Amino acid sequence: MTTFLLIRHAVNDFVKTGKLAGRLEGVRLNAEGQAQAQALGARLAAAPLDHIYASPIERTMETAAAIAQHHPRLAVEANWDIGEVLYGDWQGKKIADLQRRKMWSVVQEYPSRARFPAGESLRGAQTRIVDALEGFAQKHPEQMIALVFHADLIKMALAHYLGMHLDVFQRIVISPASLSIVRLGHSRPFIVGMNDIAHLRPLEQKPKSPAAKPAGAG
Repeated sequence: MTTFLLIRHAVNDFVKTGKLAGRLEGVRLNAEGQAQAQALGARLAAAPLDHIYASPIERTMETAAAIAQHHPRLAVEANWDIGEVLYGDWQGKKIADLQRRKMWSVVQEYPSRARFPAGESLRGAQTRIVDALEGFAQKHPEQMIALVFHADLIKMALAHYLGMHLDVFQRIVISPASLSIVRLGHSRPFIVGMNDIAHLRPLEQKPKSPAAKPAGAG
């Protein structure tokens, strides 16, 4: 079986702008995010990784680089198949303004029918990420693969392999710098773990409750 480590990138300051980042350039990890990425890298230092793939934008590549520091024989492989959802005309817009659009309620309540103007549909994004994982499983049988990408896509992949409908995928919580594990073989998939943030506990001064995240926040 192929073992996939589904990793969300660490935190950045762009969320403070109240805008939808999408694939915008220049969104980098902040100091907290760098500490999270380093903790994640240390957590996976002894993992028998065979490949490290990342969505080809700064915040994901930086998170992946912190993992690769502990695996000098591996290079981070940028791959757009696991790139952020194509939000089209919504990218870079203020979320407060987007919430006033009719499409916002569709995205939140009936995402399987949502298509972003000049972008992709959420149903298409789920198909893309599942096809990517299935392709990696065929390419890398019996190996361990780290994929560093984005919250909504990780949720979509987990929803698919859990047998959940896309319309309820936002019930899954995926925190920054979290680790989820999926194993794919010739038959049914196995979800080994979800939203594991044990490596971040030493960085926390007090327990935090998971906050609701708008679709597309990363």
